[in-house]
Amino acid sequence: MGKLGGRVAFVTGAARGQGRAEAVKLAKEGADIIALDLCKRPTHTDYPEATADDLAETVRLVENTGRRILASETDVRDLAGLTNIVDEGVRQFGRLDIVVANAGVVSWGRLWEMDIERWTDMIDINLTGVFNTLRAAIPHMIEAGNGGSIIATSSSAGLQALPGQSHYTAAKHGVTGLVKSAAMELGPYRIRVNSLHPWAVDTPMGAFGEDGKKVFADNPSYMNAMSQILYEPSSSTPDDIANAVLFLASDDSRTITAAQFTVDHGCTRI
Repeated sequence: MGKLGGRVAFVTGAARGQGRAEAVKLAKEGADIIALDLCKRPTHTDYPEATADDLAETVRLVENTGRRILASETDVRDLAGLTNIVDEGVRQFGRLDIVVANAGVVSWGRLWEMDIERWTDMIDINLTGVFNTLRAAIPHMIEAGNGGSIIATSSSAGLQALPGQSHYTAAKHGVTGLVKSAAMELGPYRIRVNSLHPWAVDTPMGAFGEDGKKVFADNPSYMNAMSQILYEPSSSTPDDIANAVLFLASDDSRTITAAQFTVDHGCTRI
């Protein structure tokens, strides 16, 4: 049955990239999956959007492991929609043990040139979206009394600042703080809460689009913030991140909570 046999995991942003890798990894270890993704372009991003076909491929890959999956095209900004899909998943699968709040976006711009919509969308998706995910899931976990594990994807920018991304940095620092408070509140229920902090990941979102390239071309000093210790490999794969999620989701990390778990090539240590 694997490390997660009999458990149920809820993964957001599951259509491709890290979310897909996480959903498939958890399924291979025995978990049934509740999965969602927006499946259209978030505003102000400069990379291709995930699609309904991408989410269907995640469904196929999870089902190929022999596990069940309930998938939905839902926006993490929609608390009612999140609550509905989690309620239905628990009704179908009987429980909820693991939450991976992975959905997020990246965009670029200097603080004083940024329009309010770019700021608001970033905070609403990358921070409030994590709150909404936890808000929809936690009551089921408490009611079941089985304990569990919540993993929220922050970033290296949740531990240190990145130039050209003040809004992203603010949102990801917010996720780090949210996780620490949630861990304190959920400890009595044996629910562990940790944040995950990747650096560069080989996904469409992780690649530099035209907006990102322009920010660095116009502001070459910003490259001083892009240092790391481990240069080979130069970036992580989605599976690298999924392996960390599996560790935090499983009993292998049963005494770890309120941690900032880095998969960052050492960049937050320099």
